[in-house]
Amino acid sequence: MTRSPGGGRAWIRSLAALGAVVVGAALWTASGRAAGQDPAAEPNANDLAAGLRIYRQKADCQACHGWAGDGRNMDTQMPSGANLRTTRLGRAGIVYAIKCGRPGREMPAFDRLAYTDDRCNGTTRADLDRQNLRLPDPAATLQPREIEQLADFLFAKVIGKGPMDHAACVEFWGSDVDVCAEFPD
Repeated sequence: MTRSPGGGRAWIRSLAALGAVVVGAALWTASGRAAGQDPAAEPNANDLAAGLRIYRQKADCQACHGWAGDGRNMDTQMPSGANLRTTRLGRAGIVYAIKCGRPGREMPAFDRLAYTDDRCNGTTRADLDRQNLRLPDPAATLQPREIEQLADFLFAKVIGKGPMDHAACVEFWGSDVDVCAEFPD
């Protein structure tokens, strides 16, 4: 039996690496907040404000997920992101998705060291390349604390909050801003 260079073993290793990413995301989803954090702790107002700035400006999450996190983006040049208002990911799953992205699904990794060491389940950029999985560049990389602030904001204002309506829009922005007019009372 003749094997091609890299043979079946390389394919099996690539499949195993992809499986490790999927299993890691599932474990992060099931585990709630990151280790060492009190799941009952409420984020403070400064962290929520920082998370909003990161969502809207630094990471520019709204470009794909929409300003309300409902997946309705207004820029036809950007891919449509997941509806974060209805996601079933837990806090740790969201943190993992922000940190490591979703290879092959247009979600960038915001951790500058993602896929350079074992932080994304030991999967490397070379593993992604071998599997032909694209990982877009993020608008900016985020520090671990910024990822936590972004997750705090998302859980306080977006995730599990149901569809956007006028009252939710006013609560989201803190006042009755112009964009809230698209939602009737």
